[in-house]
Parts: sequence; C-alpha cells; structure tokens
Amino acid sequence: MIQITLGKKKLVDPGDDRLGRSQVGWEEGLSGDQLYVTARGAWVMGKKADHERYALISGAGVIRGGIEIDGIEPAGERRAFVGRLLQPGHPVYDHYVGQEAPNGSPQNPITYFPTSLDERVCACRCGTPITRGDFLPGHDQRAIHERIAKVGTVKDFLAWFDDTWADA
Repeated sequence: MIQITLGKKKLVDPGDDRLGRSQVGWEEGLSGDQLYVTARGAWVMGKKADHERYALISGAGVIRGGIEIDGIEPAGERRAFVGRLLQPGHPVYDHYVGQEAPNGSPQNPITYFPTSLDERVCACRCGTPITRGDFLPGHDQRAIHERIAKVGTVKDFLAWFDDTWADA
C-alpha cells in the first residue's frame, strides 16, 4: 500500500501547477474532493506504484483519507493517481482513517508498506495470497504455458488463437 504524506497547505498558481490546482498540501477542514485533488499528484513514482491498489493520505502524521487507485497518469514529468476517495464502510478506510500514519511522517512524500488489507490471490488461480501486482514471480508465465498445453503445442495454440481472433 502507498502512503502519501502531505506537507502544510501552500497556495500555488493554477497556471504553473501540473494539475491546475490552486493549493497543495494539508490543512484542517479540507472536503473529501479537496483532499483527493490535493493528494492525487503530481508525484515522482516508479513502476512499483503501478501495482498498488490503495493509497492512504497522511496530513500532520494522521491518515486523513484513502484512494482506491484505478490508474496512474502522466502529470508533466511526474505522475498522478486516478481513482476514488474511499468512504466509511470500506475496510481500508475503516482500519486507517483517523489513525497514526503507518510510515510516520517521512521526508519522501510517497512511501510503501505491506498490509493484509491489500491482500488478494495470485491471478494464475494457484490460490496464493499476494499484496502487490497480479501474479507471484513467474506465475504469469506458468499460467500462460498451462493454458497453451490445454490446446496442444505452442504452434497449435497460435493457430487456434489466430483462427479464433481473426476478425477482432
């Protein structure tokens, strides 16, 4: 899971901001929409962020909200989250919002931490729980080759696929 650590509120020129915002950072009294707009970006994030499902928003050392991540889009040379603000009743929201930030108040605004609330099963259908990405290492290839074997050889699979998807 990602922790976004917001600094203190700062006014910015919307013409200069990568996302057209008039303010960035945390202050008491932000609405949910304001919190989302402020927290979604623009951040320096590597590919690791592409495999996360949730981001918690920290202000003054406390989790103020969370985002269910649908994707990450370019924001100039940085990146911004696209998603929805979590609401009460969502397990991640209920567990973290109002609590101390799991990673404290780190200098880097984007940090990661493991949590069982972000657990899902490997997409190869082996049933193994994972917290990042869709597959355990190597399980994507194993799943592909198991499916190819159901058709026959790689050559048989390619012929079947090309015949099946010829009009697509």
